[in-house]
Amino acid sequence: MAREKDVYFAKLAEQAERYDEMASHMESVGKSKEELSVEERNLLSVAYKNAVGSRRAAWRIITSVEQKEKSKGNDQQAAYAKEYSGKVEAELQKICDTILGLLDSNLISSASTGESKVFYQKMKADYYRYIAEFSEGDAKAKAAENARAAYQEAQDVAEKDLAVTHPIRLGLALNYSVFQYEVLSNPDEACKMARTAFEDAIAELDNVAEDSYKDSTLIMQLLRDNLTLWTSDQEDQ
Repeated sequence: MAREKDVYFAKLAEQAERYDEMASHMESVGKSKEELSVEERNLLSVAYKNAVGSRRAAWRIITSVEQKEKSKGNDQQAAYAKEYSGKVEAELQKICDTILGLLDSNLISSASTGESKVFYQKMKADYYRYIAEFSEGDAKAKAAENARAAYQEAQDVAEKDLAVTHPIRLGLALNYSVFQYEVLSNPDEACKMARTAFEDAIAELDNVAEDSYKDSTLIMQLLRDNLTLWTSDQEDQ
């Protein structure tokens, strides 16, 4: 009964765009020993993605202001902006630590299908990637390595268990390639990953499951958009 109530509250919170509360309710569901249903898994993902997403956007804006103030020689204002970005970083760290703790303590170990294993390993990698975005020095290197290992583990399972057109496999390729490009500064590997995923999926597009056609083609479009952007960036350099 408590689980059912938490799920319902999470849906209400989603409609009200109260994502921190949605995440809190889905954290309670994620702590139960029973494996999450596909619906519950998606609610968990949406909750944390939005809770972290608004703060990632805020962090980018604040750090951009900090850089502008620095370039103008406004050291005091730059210091204020840095202090404020530190507040947002602490919030980001807390959210990432919560979901990573849940994934490691319960969700990954209770995953019984290839699909759910890839879903949770990809999620683990994504949240380490977010930590790497705002961290520096050893903390950044450690988060990046944890992300890389989790993406690789997800990819190994995806190649074995999921069709090349499966939206979760495509979403993994999208995020892993973004990680290669943005965090590891490895554009060649990023382009190779995105191109392989896109071309493999195109070749099998006639066999895509009807219920996932829309999701799969949307992610394929994002892969193609990134490839276009990345290859033009490389040509400009």
